[in-house]
Amino acid sequence: MGRMFGTDGVRGIAGAELTIELATQLGQAGAYVLTKEKEHQATIIVGCDTRISGGMLANALMAGICSVGANAIYVGVVPTPAVAYLTRKHKVDAGVVISASHNPMEFNGIKFFNGEGYKLSDELEDEIEALIRNHMKDVALPIGSGIGRIDYRFDIRDEYVRFVKKCVPVDLSGMKIVADCAEGASYYTSVKALQELGADLVPIHVHPDGTNINANCGSTHMDELRGRVVYEKADIGLAFDGDADRLLAVDENGNIVDGDQLMAICANYMKEKGVLKKDTVVVTVMSNLGFSIMGKEKGLHIEKTKVGDRYVLENMRENGYNIGGEQSGHIIFLDDNTTGDGLLSALHVLQVMVETKKTLSELASVMEIYPQALVNAKVPNHKKEHYMEYAEIAEAIAQLEKKFNGEGRVLIRPSGTEPLVRVMIEGKDQKEIEEEATKLAKLITEIML
Repeated sequence: MGRMFGTDGVRGIAGAELTIELATQLGQAGAYVLTKEKEHQATIIVGCDTRISGGMLANALMAGICSVGANAIYVGVVPTPAVAYLTRKHKVDAGVVISASHNPMEFNGIKFFNGEGYKLSDELEDEIEALIRNHMKDVALPIGSGIGRIDYRFDIRDEYVRFVKKCVPVDLSGMKIVADCAEGASYYTSVKALQELGADLVPIHVHPDGTNINANCGSTHMDELRGRVVYEKADIGLAFDGDADRLLAVDENGNIVDGDQLMAICANYMKEKGVLKKDTVVVTVMSNLGFSIMGKEKGLHIEKTKVGDRYVLENMRENGYNIGGEQSGHIIFLDDNTTGDGLLSALHVLQVMVETKKTLSELASVMEIYPQALVNAKVPNHKKEHYMEYAEIAEAIAQLEKKFNGEGRVLIRPSGTEPLVRVMIEGKDQKEIEEEATKLAKLITEIML
């Protein structure tokens, strides 16, 4: 049986894989593990995105929390980063988000934060999982007045809006913005914050009905936003995902500006202002080659981690850096919040635009994006870590590395979640790199199957 927790909590199809029984068990075991050292009655904040299954899973989870004697505060629909912030602000013992982020509506997930607003370590997740697999053996469940309570605080989302505005108090008067909220968790908070800061806002996909989250909208489907920005003659388009922990943007010409470019814009601005700690940005190995080249030209130190915003955050905390993230738009401003935050990222980018009086396309030109080709090779799951043990594959990779040395990059890595080896090549000629990546992926599959 595989590990219950993935790189971003427990995920699955709600009602089939992520059942109410599992949600209750996660509430019980999670509350027990995260609060067992406390001498007071522990409290956990719970929020969700707009999926129809959110209420069902939240109630099951909170039943589990209360059954071990902890209290729950249900804050309803809020972005993931809001739960991280509110957990810290209210000095509660933990936070839980019920969301499957950018995935289709039938999926859902359960993700924990500790009392400091950070995602849990692998060790704590393993401890929670072990308790569930052991059916909470030796855990005495309280009765009578020892059972926990549920408090409902739907007003608390406004505290997050005030917090983000205080972090980046930018005046957006005269700025026309199209914001695609993905029928997700940011439909209220992002609209309220941007309007209160003075933006001429055109909000789209802000009518969630429980079944339309991420449906042809948000940061995974940006065609409508691109067209709308041009039609409205807007200065910028903002694309959030379902739980609003990431941001992608669209410039005034309708071109997508990805997470790498947004980090480049903000990091260079921070460096100029003298607030970029150690002149460093933390990215993953999937960041575009153009980002590293830009870093060298601008005097930025680029730290690279394996794929996953949790590994970016780990590196940032260990080494005292204050900006990092992924090409997909998870950007962490660690001076402000403890996790990727789409609204916070948007305000930082808008602040650079306002203060430099430059268009987004001008700012994004700070880095050249090299063409990328990503092709998946299907392999048996138990073999995916061992692809370099096959001489023919190792030789083919070495030849490609030699071919693209100095003018591109070859990155081969096993998928963390699927039976795949991912082949990524960057270079100057899109057709050439696609052909080479396809050829190598085919070779890997043929040899390893």
